[in-house]
Amino acid sequence: MDKIKSILTVIDPTKERQNSLERSINLAKRTGAAITAFMSIYDFSYEMTTMLSKDEREAMREAVIKDREAWLADMVKGFSDVSIQTKVLWHNRPYEAIIKTVLAHDYDLVIKSTHQHDTLKSVIFTPTDWHLIRKCPAPLLLVKDHAWPDQGNIIAAVNSVSDNEQHQELNKRIITDAQFLCELANAKLSLVNTYPATPVNIAIEIPEFNPSQYNEAVKKHHEDETFALAETYSIDKSDCIIKEGLPEDVIPYVAKEKDAELVVIGTVGRTGLSAALVGNTAEHVIDSLDCDVLALKPDGYKSPLED
Repeated sequence: MDKIKSILTVIDPTKERQNSLERSINLAKRTGAAITAFMSIYDFSYEMTTMLSKDEREAMREAVIKDREAWLADMVKGFSDVSIQTKVLWHNRPYEAIIKTVLAHDYDLVIKSTHQHDTLKSVIFTPTDWHLIRKCPAPLLLVKDHAWPDQGNIIAAVNSVSDNEQHQELNKRIITDAQFLCELANAKLSLVNTYPATPVNIAIEIPEFNPSQYNEAVKKHHEDETFALAETYSIDKSDCIIKEGLPEDVIPYVAKEKDAELVVIGTVGRTGLSAALVGNTAEHVIDSLDCDVLALKPDGYKSPLED
């Protein structure tokens, strides 16, 4: 994502304030990107009209679409300083409508608002969000209420010691995309890498095992690999954070500590039974974050919705 030329912005008709559109306009002003304000609609009462003729049902559907098109056009007409077009699709699965549109038009970025739980003061991800995180081939930016301050903080979450080629390529993409956004937002970049704690059962079962020595060796390995990765992209050691713990604990902690406006993270797009059994670390991290998230897929990722 060394350039952003086209943005698909998902509009939520249930919300008065469209954070996704605000973020899109902000990025479009900095990049010159064209925005498509997109809305997927479906009226489930349509399912109850089978007694009507085909023409009557089609007229009803068209009337609902035209009403939403007029509402959307009215909402974006005040933004004359950026290029915005609108698109309304009739579809009963919003995530499928979004992904099919991405596949048809090759958008550089999808931006969607998250829901804020006012009582708990936390972000709630909808089923549509999770489907997009797992299956959307384009970079997905999930945004919340705050703006991106000048000279703020952006975090790139990496797995520096993985010898998996896909993970290594994903590390590169996470860092380069994070650097690109740092330039756009005049923000400071930090790399975050986590490493596991010493397994307690090993210390119990093997008397001669030295936990502290093992822990130091693991820590040093992660430090060396993270510093080497950072050096490749001219990132200073002082901007690397290597902490012991689970990613879903450490990354949100660091994001909160730095008051980061954005965390860039890679997702492998695992779905189905393997996701249920293995779990997806990225999803656990995303679920614990209280800031914007840019979720990236590996290069060459193919969405299960592709024909």
